[in-house]
Amino acid sequence: MNQINLFIKLTRLKKPIGYMLLFWPCVWGLTLVYDFSGDLKKYIFYFILFFMGSILMRSAGCIVNDILDRKFDKKVYRTRDRPIASGKISVRLAWVYAAVLCILAFFVLINFNYFTIFIALASMPLAFSYPLMKRFTYWPQLFLGVTFNYGLILGWTSVSNEIVLIPLIFYFGAIFWTLGYDTIYGFQDIKDDEIIGLKSTSIKFKSNPYIFLKICYTTFYLTLIIIGILMEFDKYYFLFSLLIFLHLFILQIHKLNIKKASSCLDVFKSNNFLGLLVFSNILLGKILNG
Repeated sequence: MNQINLFIKLTRLKKPIGYMLLFWPCVWGLTLVYDFSGDLKKYIFYFILFFMGSILMRSAGCIVNDILDRKFDKKVYRTRDRPIASGKISVRLAWVYAAVLCILAFFVLINFNYFTIFIALASMPLAFSYPLMKRFTYWPQLFLGVTFNYGLILGWTSVSNEIVLIPLIFYFGAIFWTLGYDTIYGFQDIKDDEIIGLKSTSIKFKSNPYIFLKICYTTFYLTLIIIGILMEFDKYYFLFSLLIFLHLFILQIHKLNIKKASSCLDVFKSNNFLGLLVFSNILLGKILNG
């Protein structure tokens, strides 16, 4: 039972925000491309597959992250009790766990078309090299955005079997969404990160964080509007998008206190609801379009 608890702690299964932030872009892409005038069985099946895949890959990613960061985690108050950093799980066993999770994720992946399988496998180096970025650049959050939103492309290709301009524009905007929320998350550890020499956008823009966050979220919001125009969505899509705007700029940026760790964490977690809002708006747009 103790090993099960350690595994749950290692993979952060009790913290769903991580796999939900990975999951939402997948279903954004899937919903955007799907023809809802036909059979919904395939949509529901893919929806479940992306949810399962998000949990498995996020869990594997957490393990690889903790293996690579174990020496740094020991020096950070928030992470020093993690199973690998504290020595409760060996690095060898952690690699076994990660391998099993990746194998299970592969069994999920092979339910999609060959093109989606190929581009998903091509993204694996991105997924597992992210933890190294904060050693070399102040932009690890940008790298995370490229990785975490890749599912948006997969969601689109799982149905269309091709990549066109619309999902690429959406993917570009979603990267800025992640760049914003992960910068907010990074403010929790900014003091420890500076001491041990790690880099982040939180550190790079600590003197004017709100301007940077507004740029990130404005870029993301504008891409939602552009997508609505390109998809020829009904006016209700654009009216509903005002809720997304209010969430980004009032409930997040205006509410955020970067000097208070609990505020940073609460605002970061609120992006799960933001993901739901965006999903609901896309679904509304598709349904009203017939």
